[in-house]
Amino acid sequence: MTPPASTAPALDLRAAAGGGMVLFRQLFDADTGTFTYLLVDVPSRAGVLIDSVFEQHGRDLSLIRELGVNLTASIDTHAHADHVTGSWRMQQATGCAIGLAAAVGAENVTLPLHHGDRVAFGGRHLEVRSTPGHTDGCISVVLDDHSMAFTGDALLVRGCGRCDFQQGNAHTLYRSITEQILSLPAACLLYPGHDYTGRTVTSVAEERAFNARLGGAATERDFVGHMENMKLPHPHRIAEALPGNMRSGKPRQSGTGAGQPAPDEVWAPLGRSYAGLPEVTPDWVARHSDQLTILDVRSLEEFGGPDGRISGSLLIPLPELEERAGEIPAGAPVVVVCHSGSRSALATQQLLKAGRLQVANLHGGLARWADGGYPLEGVVAS
Repeated sequence: MTPPASTAPALDLRAAAGGGMVLFRQLFDADTGTFTYLLVDVPSRAGVLIDSVFEQHGRDLSLIRELGVNLTASIDTHAHADHVTGSWRMQQATGCAIGLAAAVGAENVTLPLHHGDRVAFGGRHLEVRSTPGHTDGCISVVLDDHSMAFTGDALLVRGCGRCDFQQGNAHTLYRSITEQILSLPAACLLYPGHDYTGRTVTSVAEERAFNARLGGAATERDFVGHMENMKLPHPHRIAEALPGNMRSGKPRQSGTGAGQPAPDEVWAPLGRSYAGLPEVTPDWVARHSDQLTILDVRSLEEFGGPDGRISGSLLIPLPELEERAGEIPAGAPVVVVCHSGSRSALATQQLLKAGRLQVANLHGGLARWADGGYPLEGVVAS
């Protein structure tokens, strides 16, 4: 179930970007060693997502919504063999374009990319460079000012993508890297599609000097000799990943699998904060309050105080929750509330850890509930 859209937060995006005009976030999927990247043009709040992971859709979408980003495109640098893209899910959630090299020939792509294309996001753009050799459909994307490039699996930190399947060719990859990536300015930062040892970024200057396969005095002959003798096993998820990526990450029509809604998410249109917490909006709670247990975890004094309380809510102060959890009715989903959503976030985490599946935090707490004009009992006018 797609989480509900939220209004853009009152967030100074330029401050979030460290004072710059482009906000940049690097995200990581530990299971596959995959990096996902978010770039946002600060003045317009338009953004692009690069190399998303199907199972990390909720995390990525939560960040996009918390920052108030209008996603222009979800781009993949190639048809991955080790994970399924989240592009189709992101399109369903945001309406963004799905970008992939036209050479891949995948289904559901709405932005087929070619060498020299530009992918605009607000006042900025990414330059598309064809970098085949790992696969025929590999691209690298370069920020318009050539300060950073996203190289997918073509060039990794002190390494590169393999060339022994998916139309791989070591001669082609050598030319792609040397002509399209290492030809960028020496100061250009390079962000890879993967790393398995904690290396997150490199630079053109470093890779020209130190890349073990083609840096320093290495020639094309040296590179090809290295690549053709690596004898690597096939990626263990290739049978799942390639068909999924040829659908741009769209699940098959029947059956279940990665990314299908978990049973505990069917009861409500859950949003998830970037911190990973399930949340519901005041509007949804107000319309379904007769079907819920609304658990207030403030103190007894606050519950009876001037801020008021939601009608029919159950009071169990947070310090007492662990030993009194048995008092929470078992037959209805639980929405946890406090003044701001902070203490109730901790209570939600505690209930989830205790095995309670149908539980969520009230987004913004009673303060947001009151701001929305929803009724509270016992309110004392200021």
